[in-house]
Parts: sequence; structure tokens; C-alpha cells
Amino acid sequence: MRVAYLASGAAGMYCGSCMRDNRLAATLIAQGRDVVLMPLYTPLRTDEVDVSRSPIYYGGIHVFLEQQSALFRRLPRWLTGWLDSPAVLRRAMRFSGATSAADLGAMTVSVLRGKSGAQRKELARLIEGLRSIRPDVVNLPFLMFVGIAEPLKRALGVSITCTLGGEDIFLDELPEPHREEVFRLIRESAQWVDGFIAVTRYYADHAARHFDLPRERIHVVPLGVHVDDFAGDPRPKSLPFTIGYLARICPAKGLLGLCKAVGELRREGHDCRILAAGYLGPADRPYLDRVRACLVEHRAVDAFEYRGEVDRAGKIELLRSSHVFSVPTVYQEAKGVYVIEALAAGLPVVQPRHGSFPELIEATGGGLLYDPIQPGALARTIATLMDDEPLRARLAEKGREAVRRSFTDVIMADEAWSVFERMASQARG
Repeated sequence: MRVAYLASGAAGMYCGSCMRDNRLAATLIAQGRDVVLMPLYTPLRTDEVDVSRSPIYYGGIHVFLEQQSALFRRLPRWLTGWLDSPAVLRRAMRFSGATSAADLGAMTVSVLRGKSGAQRKELARLIEGLRSIRPDVVNLPFLMFVGIAEPLKRALGVSITCTLGGEDIFLDELPEPHREEVFRLIRESAQWVDGFIAVTRYYADHAARHFDLPRERIHVVPLGVHVDDFAGDPRPKSLPFTIGYLARICPAKGLLGLCKAVGELRREGHDCRILAAGYLGPADRPYLDRVRACLVEHRAVDAFEYRGEVDRAGKIELLRSSHVFSVPTVYQEAKGVYVIEALAAGLPVVQPRHGSFPELIEATGGGLLYDPIQPGALARTIATLMDDEPLRARLAEKGREAVRRSFTDVIMADEAWSVFERMASQARG
């Protein structure tokens, strides 16, 4: 059985979905499974070895220009193909951070329309690329691509699966009438998808309700990380007490709230700081300025260090330099790869009681939850761990053991392959 696994690049930033998809494909390939990882929109950016193959389909520049210009849609591929080169797409990424969901409504609708959308040339090219590798299963990266499920099935006779990865955050921000049309197209196209794959039970249930998907066709394949390089003594030897943050620098991830909590803790006499890293897009630079202004207001400028984007070695070093970990998102997180990575490194976590976090904490026992509605709850929960080193050690050990027991890349790969086999078997039957 061969699986063509489509994965969407994240416009030049590290993202949890890209890293999960690449890790899943890499582990399946290492197990001897026949998987081809095919990038869409932009090249993948991952902190491990990239196992995706060229070319890039639905190249971001082509998709945009075909949406904007009927003339461009008629140009032959030999004239415009250079726009899909990784080098060109990477240069274009520098300007992508200012694009919001509100600006992308019409294009999202168009891609979902598949063969009747403005990107029909991209669909035809993808079909030809898939025909050349002859897959049994094609996995779509998210619901914004389910509109191509029917033409893929008709042209190739394949089974279709689709990853559910938190697309509700993007789609809910679309302006009307685009949002309503997107949801309608997803409902109509879902019938052509043999199975959906969610990474948490929370998001499987939420996506079924939110997008009116058949819950019985949603399979949960837990997150998994490669744990070998997280081994070693995770507890730092030096003070001050350090709270690690490893996520995109943007309002949705809650760094400002974490800074306010540290300000409160320092006013109460706790010696603590934040060690942060993550992608910062051009549109979010004012947000980082607000974070720093908050620290000035709390007289805690020396309590914050931002290391920019870090590679895998930098990530592991940040985790090993921290006492606890927190990414206090203000939205309902569908995944939480960073939580699993922190736990793999033996680091207890403090997360809000919403989205996937209760599920992950219950499954691992590796952290504490707080009520994000209650003022001061984040600061009080962090203080609990600051004042109780034995509790930190117990949570760290539980979390690390649980990841190695239930959240490794091997477990993720085995369960994903089982879903792919079932879908292919149903098609043959």
C-alpha cells in the first residue's frame, strides 16, 4: 500500500502541524512503509530532517495570482512554473505574515470549489503528479482541501483521508458571506472523504459538531514526538525560576498574559523570569512591543528573554533551561505539540483548562491546569510549582514516562498506518 501524504507549508515558519506531518512521514518511511510526503503552498519548514519530495503543488504564488487574474489562469505552465521553486516561494514568505484570514475568504472558497474554482490548473497538475506515483490512499492536510476529494477519487480511484488540525480558528475569522459558503462546501465535500484523522479526542468531537462531520468517520491518532534527543537531566541547576515558552509570538498564544503573571509573581517577591522562543511575523511585531511595554510597567524588563526562532537544538536547550513550561493560549487549542515536547524533556506544564489541554494533562499527569477566566489563576498555579520542588519533580517524571508510553512517533505512525490500511481495505472491498 502506498500513501500520498499532502502537507501544507506554513509560509516559512515552524508550525506544529508541519512538524507533526514530517515526523509522521519520516517514522513511517523508517518503518519501511511506502509513504510520499508532498508539500502544498510552500516548502515545509521543520526542525528535523525534511522528508518531503519536490515539486511543490498548489504553490502559494500560483494560487494567489490565479485567484486575482483571469489572464494568469490562461498562461501556460512552462511560462510560470518558476514561481513554484522553493527559493522563490521562500522569498515571497517574507511578506506573507501580514495576510489575515479576512483577506483570504474568496481564495478559500475557490480552492474548496475544486475543479470549478480559479485554481483548477493546480488541481489538474496535482492529479497528474499523483497519477505518476499511483497511491492507494491520499491524505489531505486540512478541511480547506476537501473540495478536491471528489475529483481525486474519480480520477485516481483512491481512498481519501483528511487531517483535522485546528482549522476552525482560521475559518471562523473569515468574513461573511465567505464563511457561510466555506462551511457549506465543507459539508458537501465531506461525503467524499473516507476517514478523518484528529490528533485529540477534543478536536474530533469539536470538529464533528462545528463542521457537521460524521463523528463515526473521525479517527483519533494521538500526537507523537521523537523522544531520543530529549533524554538527559531536564532540571536546571541555576536560578531564577524560569518559565519556558515555545510557540508563535502572537496574541492567540497568550505570551502577554504570561508576562502579566510573571509581573504579579515578582511583586509578591518571587524571583522568576520567562525564556521565550518562536516565530514572529511582521504583523505581530507590535504585539511583541506590547509584551515589552507590559514588562516595563511591571518593572520586570530583566525578567524576559526572547531568543527568536530556534532550531531543534535551541528548542531542547530552552526546555532544559526552564523549571516549568507554559503557553497560555486564549483560544481552544486543537493540538499542543509543544506540551508533548516539554513533557518529553521532563518539564512540568501549566496550561489553561480548555481545548486539548485537559485531555493531554489527564493522559500524562505531567502538569497543572488553571481556570483562564479567573483573574490571577495563571500566576497562582505557577507559584504552586515554584514553592513545591517535590511536586515539580513528580509531575516531570509522570509526564516524561507517559510520553514514552503513549505519545511517541512510533505509536503515532502505527496508529496512522492502521487508519490508512482500513480506508484502503474498505475501498477494495
